Amino acid sequence: MTRIALVTGGSRGIGSAISKELKSLGYQVAATYAGNDEKAAAFSEETGIPTYKWDVSDYEASKAGLAQVEADLGPIDIVVANAGITRDAPFHKMTPQHWQEVIDTNLTGVFNTVHPVWPGMRDRGFGRIIVISSINGQKGQFGQANYASTKAGDLGLIKTLAQEGARKGITANAICPGYIATEMVMAVPEKVRDSIIAQIPAGRLGEPEEVARCVSFLASDDSGFINGSTLSANGAQFFV
Repeated sequence: MTRIALVTGGSRGIGSAISKELKSLGYQVAATYAGNDEKAAAFSEETGIPTYKWDVSDYEASKAGLAQVEADLGPIDIVVANAGITRDAPFHKMTPQHWQEVIDTNLTGVFNTVHPVWPGMRDRGFGRIIVISSINGQKGQFGQANYASTKAGDLGLIKTLAQEGARKGITANAICPGYIATEMVMAVPEKVRDSIIAQIPAGRLGEPEEVARCVSFLASDDSGFINGSTLSANGAQFFV
């Protein structure tokens, strides 16, 4: 039986690597995106992975989008909640809008993605919830009070879902990447990038594919006894 995997924010960056990795392992993958139609179309053309457009911060849009994925592909077995945004500013300059937009996408967006498919997972006796959190949810980060709060909140959510889902064959785990060589990170000035790398004992940025391989393990049947855990992929930059 082919399992169905949904990856939010799955057509770019880390999400793209996750989508491709899961497809290579035989999963039927659907990737969501929020706004860039051109890049999503190019991603689908390149990979054969269908893309679906909705705003994860909107519960009704998420519910409708998830229902469409299930109508097209079948019941969703694996959710990889990867979609996220930043609105960075020092706390004294952070606006209520900066705060709310990040909360709505990065934390409420995980609820909106998981909640509609949770009953089906319980009924079928299988599910994998994997949330892409962040090193900054573990340690905090200057200028990211909103982002760090959401990523820390994601860790509390997976611990609770793990306890509620375990007897129904559902696992819920998080991955906390450190600094990864995504388009966004590689676009920063070289001097800034070098200062980031200087803080990483491994002496390099992580690769999106390294995060994707963490996801593939947590999505597999082999990970069934790992539940409520946080997997750090940060080159030894931070320990919990």
